[in-house]
Amino acid sequence: MQAIQTPCLLLGRFLLGMYFILPGIQKIAEFDKMSAYMQAHDVPLISILLPLTILIQLTAGAALIIGFKGRLAAFLLAGLTLVINFYMHNFWSMEDGAARMHEMQNFIKNMAIMGGLLIVAAHGTGVYSLDNRE
Repeated sequence: MQAIQTPCLLLGRFLLGMYFILPGIQKIAEFDKMSAYMQAHDVPLISILLPLTILIQLTAGAALIIGFKGRLAAFLLAGLTLVINFYMHNFWSMEDGAARMHEMQNFIKNMAIMGGLLIVAAHGTGVYSLDNRE
């Protein structure tokens, strides 16, 4: 089992980390557009929460990839995902149709990503990480 566990954990950490880093970079590049999108979803304190979200996505995403404080990074990203999910993918407040189905799919996908993050938070980052260097 160890033969598959190490590469799977390494690849999984990379993919989870990139899932947050790339949108973090996009939020910087399209800051005004993202602010308007958040406003349309009634997110409070956008001038504080958007920069904070970017900071968490970039730093915790990178920390997860390299395995530095990986459990904490995964736990923070899981919490961020939960908050984002309820504000930005609130399908339950939408009319039936394609848009509602799309947001429901995003909500469920994000819950699965949150599950993966919680597994890393519980079990750690594995052999190839800064957390486990000797």
